[in-house]
Amino acid sequence: MANEKLGFVVSDYNADITHLMSKIGEEHAEFLGAKVAKLIRVPGAFDMPLAVSKLVRAREIEGVVCLGTVIEGDTAHDEIVANNAARKIADLSVESGKPVALGVSGPGMTRADGVKRIETYSKRAVETALKMIRRLK
Repeated sequence: MANEKLGFVVSDYNADITHLMSKIGEEHAEFLGAKVAKLIRVPGAFDMPLAVSKLVRAREIEGVVCLGTVIEGDTAHDEIVANNAARKIADLSVESGKPVALGVSGPGMTRADGVKRIETYSKRAVETALKMIRRLK
């Protein structure tokens, strides 16, 4: 199968990392025969569920890829953001019946960790979404 239409939700927070994740993810999707039909940029990972909700309701979107990075700060804020975003994103996937891949690195990592994980998380999230689309058809 090929030509799957993906929606991307990309966090603007830590944009130096996430915009590169988006570019690598889009190139990888094309390499695997899919197309990014819609991209929504959100302020941060915590804001992703609302955009995911919109994309999973769109008929043309077969699956969604979430890309972001949550870097550790001086408080447990990174854990709150990442855990709540991941939980709601998973809920939206199940409720909609459409795959939503979590390509959000963190929590508990440094900026250097985030940079090291750009390619891995971007490509893995695209691959996960496509595998699920193809296996659920």
